[in-house]
Amino acid sequence: MDELERLLHSAEQGDAVAQYNLGVRYENGDGTAQDTAQAADWYRKAAEQGFAPAQYNLGVCCYEGKGVAQNLKQAADWFRKAAAQGDASAQYNLGVCYREGHGVEVNLQRSVFWYRKAAEQGHVYAQFNLGLCCKNGEGVEKDPQQAAEWFRKAAEQDDADAQYNLGVCYHSGFGVAEDQEQAAYWCRKAAEQGHVDAQYDIGMYYSLGVGVEPDQKKAFQWVLQAAAQGLPDALYQLGRCYFEGCGVEKNEEQGLHWTLQAANQGFVDALNSLGTRYLTGDGVEKDAGQGFNFLRLAALQGNAAAQYNLGLCYAQGAGVEPDEEQAVNCFRLAAALGDADAQDALGLRYLTGSGVELDEEQGVAWLRRAAEQGNANAQYSLGVCYSAGNGVEQDAEQAVYWLRLSAGQGNPDAQKLLEELEA
Repeated sequence: MDELERLLHSAEQGDAVAQYNLGVRYENGDGTAQDTAQAADWYRKAAEQGFAPAQYNLGVCCYEGKGVAQNLKQAADWFRKAAAQGDASAQYNLGVCYREGHGVEVNLQRSVFWYRKAAEQGHVYAQFNLGLCCKNGEGVEKDPQQAAEWFRKAAEQDDADAQYNLGVCYHSGFGVAEDQEQAAYWCRKAAEQGHVDAQYDIGMYYSLGVGVEPDQKKAFQWVLQAAAQGLPDALYQLGRCYFEGCGVEKNEEQGLHWTLQAANQGFVDALNSLGTRYLTGDGVEKDAGQGFNFLRLAALQGNAAAQYNLGLCYAQGAGVEPDEEQAVNCFRLAAALGDADAQDALGLRYLTGSGVELDEEQGVAWLRRAAEQGNANAQYSLGVCYSAGNGVEQDAEQAVYWLRLSAGQGNPDAQKLLEELEA
């Protein structure tokens, strides 16, 4: 009698362990033809005798529809039976069921309860998921320290998601003292396992010298790996590297190729970048119509910079018929989102009545918002308003104050007027 025959004999005699092991043989095709229905049948026989590993495996069969009709309620029931006996994998899967509402009503508190049971036994996915729950306050009170600690436990077991999230914690000081070297360390660990967000982030760390010595060639290589996985941020950044010759030989054709790849995914920074490049002929053949179209797509996503640039197109007739009212509409949208250039442009239009009813007080209000963000042109114009009493009471001290700020940023008009006022 060979080993499989002996196992079958014991299983037919009601030995739960043998029934379970026979199920594993059938599931994997080990020593016999693979037969998931037979596997599920033997798991059931062992599970009904209370054997936890078989209860877990039968739960997986029911969850995935492997060898039996998919039945999420039965899956959750079998996971619960095994979980009650301390099976960590079943505890984790039951936590997933409660989180996703698979076979049970959604209950984030119960999900956390079972994640914790599994995590305390060292189940790596449960440790990571429990970290996410503590990070986001889902099913448990938000606890940055606990989140970082569970991420660490999973990260030390080489879970790439946990390594990446632990790196993010160190980068932002979430639950741990901010430490950019540790951030880069854990981010690199995840990146080496192919974690796409980590690959992009470690590339940016090398580009900016965050937690590591700046190295544009290493930055490029990591971004290239992330781009190869289709990450839009990386596709856009890779295009920028080629356009600027950053970490790689300058190649505008490649720059356009990768930026278009990002734009085709609707990545707003790529759309805005292409819009401005086509308008100015920077790295591409100048085409105002193309530029306008890319900017419009970016503006439709609520991107303030694109809305401002689209306003300039309407104001200057670049790629579209000149239309001051449309320009003002675009500037107003961007200004409301805090774009200082748009606030400056909108302020000037209220002061001159261009595309909008003249309103000097509104003009000054928008100029002030831009000036307070450090916009040199707005600081100059605000200084002029105080000097001349346009939209505000004349105030020489305020005029000098704003002109000095503008002149300090190299604005020659501000410097000239300041010299005249102080003469």
